[in-house]
Amino acid sequence: MTILTLNCGSSSVKYQVYNWEKKEVLASGLVERVGHDSAIEHNRTGEETFTKDQACSNHTEAIQLIMETILDPSVGAIKDITEIKAVGHRVVQGGEKFNKSLIIDDEALNTFKEVSDLAPLHNPANIQGIEAAMAVLPGVPQCAIMDTAWHQTMPEKAYLYALPYEWYENYNVRRYGYHGTSFLYVSKRAAVLLNKKPSDMNVIICHIGNGASICAVKDGVSIDTSMGLTPLEGLIMGTRSGDFDPAIIFYLMNKTELSAAEIEKSLNKKSGILGISGQYIDRRDIQKAAAEGDHRAELAMDMEVYRLKKYIGSYAAALGRVDALVFTAGVGEMAPLIRTKVLEGLDNLGIVTDAEKSMTSKTRNAETDITGEGSKTKVFVIPTDEELVMTEDAVALVEGTYDVHTKFTYSFQSKDYVNAVRADGLKRDIAKNPALADIVAKIS
Repeated sequence: MTILTLNCGSSSVKYQVYNWEKKEVLASGLVERVGHDSAIEHNRTGEETFTKDQACSNHTEAIQLIMETILDPSVGAIKDITEIKAVGHRVVQGGEKFNKSLIIDDEALNTFKEVSDLAPLHNPANIQGIEAAMAVLPGVPQCAIMDTAWHQTMPEKAYLYALPYEWYENYNVRRYGYHGTSFLYVSKRAAVLLNKKPSDMNVIICHIGNGASICAVKDGVSIDTSMGLTPLEGLIMGTRSGDFDPAIIFYLMNKTELSAAEIEKSLNKKSGILGISGQYIDRRDIQKAAAEGDHRAELAMDMEVYRLKKYIGSYAAALGRVDALVFTAGVGEMAPLIRTKVLEGLDNLGIVTDAEKSMTSKTRNAETDITGEGSKTKVFVIPTDEELVMTEDAVALVEGTYDVHTKFTYSFQSKDYVNAVRADGLKRDIAKNPALADIVAKIS
């Protein structure tokens, strides 16, 4: 069975082709600049990257380009379109109605449209991708894997705001949380590394990328998260403000001629790391500039670190017992300086880090234990794999096993196996290190 997964942004489509029987990625890639001078970057496992410039005026044309590429005899991954048995779609906002993945029907699609104003930067693109895939692959089950579904276990005291209750009743104003697909995968992997059942595990997960959020997981489920009604709340992000006094909006509207739309754009597009530094979004640029004496770059990094520390402390208090603190996503995995600064001074919470390991761990290809001696809490770097969650949920939905689909076959494999297949390709790894064949044989 071959599963195609699609993650549609406003001007891009990220995809992956997965062979379920062999448990391997056949190809992955990205179509960028949809609506403009588009280009596809296609990676067939074990082969050189293939690129092609081709104008795609909309998501339907982008997905058609993806299909042409994965079917291409020279660079493709499959021989016939009928090999694709399901498509898994990332949907950022599913509202309160859905607490698990599902096969998309008219009711589900209409719901995604109804709640689009809660994720205006994401849901419209997700919907375009779904409708485009339906057009290009008629009759193939389209499955929605929703970021918000993971957080539907939050209790009322965590997801409600101290606002007029009728705002919740009439307008669905509440905390929804995002990055749920990533949190789901990472929590399962943390359970493996802790040698615990997920239901026996309390962890704090820091998903830090251009968008960033943190999640408190108690007994294996989400009980709180930093993002709220929209992805704007919480941590300081690349261009998003995170937490701030909402009265600032009214203050600025009285002091300036800025409209509500202009302020909203500033909070989402011109704040965060960019707002403080004045010119940088990428944390690599921030670190370089800070090292060269740029005060505002250093301040932006210090503010991001400080906000993360405060959330970790509050979630440690909410959980009571913390079995592991986990870092994931681009910055969490690939910015050891920022990660190490966050971890400094957490000894009073029972969190001790091996600073040398933390500073030298810089890879998306391996799960790493950076726990220090005497720590009561484990500290892990776990590369996230949202595509795998989308793939496995799609398979379970198509096979009718979703309701008993309580664990991921792949994500529950041994740490050694997961680290092995994260490299450039399992076959190539085995050729370099024959001992990996024994690991795979034991797991299989």
